[in-house]
Amino acid sequence: MEDFRPTKYKLRCVATGRVFEDDGLVLEDRQCNTPSLIRTEYEVKCIDIRSDDSGIYKFCDWLPVRRTLKGSAAPVTYKSEGLAAHLGLDNLYITFSGYFPEKGAEMTTCSFKETEAYSVCGRFDESAGRILVVASAGNTARAFAKVCSENNIPLLLSVPEDNLDALWFEEPLNDCVKLIAAQKGGDYFDAIHLSNVALKSGRFIAEGGAKNVARRDGMATTVLSAAAFIGRIPDYYFQAVGSGTGAIAAWEAAMRLEADGRFGPNRMKLMVSQNAPFVPMYDAWRADSRHMLPYDDHRARRDAGIIDAKVLSNRRPPYGLAGGLYDALKESGGDFFVSTNAALRRASKLFEQTEGIDIHHAAAVAVDSLIQAVKQGKVGREDVVMLNVTGGGERRYKAGRQMWYLKPSIVFPLTASETDIIGRTEALFVQ
Repeated sequence: MEDFRPTKYKLRCVATGRVFEDDGLVLEDRQCNTPSLIRTEYEVKCIDIRSDDSGIYKFCDWLPVRRTLKGSAAPVTYKSEGLAAHLGLDNLYITFSGYFPEKGAEMTTCSFKETEAYSVCGRFDESAGRILVVASAGNTARAFAKVCSENNIPLLLSVPEDNLDALWFEEPLNDCVKLIAAQKGGDYFDAIHLSNVALKSGRFIAEGGAKNVARRDGMATTVLSAAAFIGRIPDYYFQAVGSGTGAIAAWEAAMRLEADGRFGPNRMKLMVSQNAPFVPMYDAWRADSRHMLPYDDHRARRDAGIIDAKVLSNRRPPYGLAGGLYDALKESGGDFFVSTNAALRRASKLFEQTEGIDIHHAAAVAVDSLIQAVKQGKVGREDVVMLNVTGGGERRYKAGRQMWYLKPSIVFPLTASETDIIGRTEALFVQ
């Protein structure tokens, strides 16, 4: 990207309001004693969205990046005709992250997790000599693997063995990307546990998930795309959630857009959804509880194994901390929905019939929640609605292509010792 200069910004602790500098690795305010997210405060208050082919970095005014990386693509927003007509909505806008060349969407991992990876890796300071660690249920790992492989950034991925079919690529990856897995029967929580143990070694550093401002601001480009296309902040924002990070990011983007002054007031309601029976955040929200309710390990693993949308199976989401999903839902006046496997399959089929492209299971959960909201009268015909299709076009992209799958260097049993995990993961990166 020509004429790029590192973005100027500072960090603010949501709980205390303290403002401080970023070093490219900060995940929290170490002076804060309350569980809290931090947020970026950009020097540029009125975003200049580039019209060139700079991919995700067209939004670089509001991305906390010190460099740009090759190969990125941006979310694409368009006004729906087919699904809108079916639902009786005059102002339904679809923000599509995936592979949909007819609409200009060119994300080759077919997921909006690319927005996170290009932003996080653009912020990451490699000069510290640490190896980035990412735990994932599948799509995030695929996105980070692509970006790190193409840009020669050392990366350790941790994924449940049951989800390895999500790690497909058109060609073999650079050897700088290593994969470990939690044995069959484990879930996303077990992959997170593996990564947390590995992080006890000084050689690794956490990507940070929702705590990483670059991850959230990368995901926030979906709302920036929609607002730029529509000309205003939407009235409703629909997305399925596993951690809730994307919805938190959407709310933060809406607040920045309101402060910009050119996109109208922020009345955007977050309309989020989970895939039953794995619905821990939904249960907490319905109980009006800031804290997650008890969720037995055995039951959680069972429920995570049942749902179609495996990427939504996060047992430790950033729900109740300051600036988390609970706060975002409260502040936006939002709502929570549940979609069954049968319902999301119907929604997926409807979307393909009306919009002409296949979508991921998580995106189908969001479509089903929109269908529910319309039927329940929670969304009106003239309301401006943004539907965040977080992944799609995978079947289209794979057609006629031979896929290569990343295999784990190590599959750890769920009972593996910390010494074994640390020693064997460190050895993966010995030259």
